[in-house]
Amino acid sequence: MKHIKSLLIAAALFLGISSTVQAQSKVAHIASQELINQMPGYKSAMGELERLQKTYDAEFKNMMTELQKTMERYNAEAATKTQEENEKRAIEVQGTEKTISEYRNNAVKELQKKEIDLLKPVIEKARQAVQDVARAKGFQYVLDSQTGSGVIMADGYDLMNDVKSKLGIQ
Repeated sequence: MKHIKSLLIAAALFLGISSTVQAQSKVAHIASQELINQMPGYKSAMGELERLQKTYDAEFKNMMTELQKTMERYNAEAATKTQEENEKRAIEVQGTEKTISEYRNNAVKELQKKEIDLLKPVIEKARQAVQDVARAKGFQYVLDSQTGSGVIMADGYDLMNDVKSKLGIQ
């Protein structure tokens, strides 16, 4: 009887330890933004965004230069014009300033939308590669070890080299 009790206690301890081992999750980490920054798709997307921003900046600068010239001309001619004409010109300048402001706001919105459109496939490709590598290596969780992401210590397995290899990044 005493022998059976010992076997039951040993079996209970064995089951408890094995369930504890199974309950422990395998965790890895990766600096996701660092990975994305190294992807060729990211670099080409950022190049396209930079070209688009330069186009918007050049147009904005041209509009501002034209407004400045108009204002200088109107100020120089103000003494020779009637009060009514000067008021019309002031309203015209305000309208142009409003148009320029709207152009700038629309340009910012368009750049943000274009950034999302261009980076979404890159981010998804990185996410899928991380997920594939983590599953292949048996990790249940992958934490983002990027500075400021909330992970204070990352001594676990770093997936960066494996994911970069899967994506063909050197």
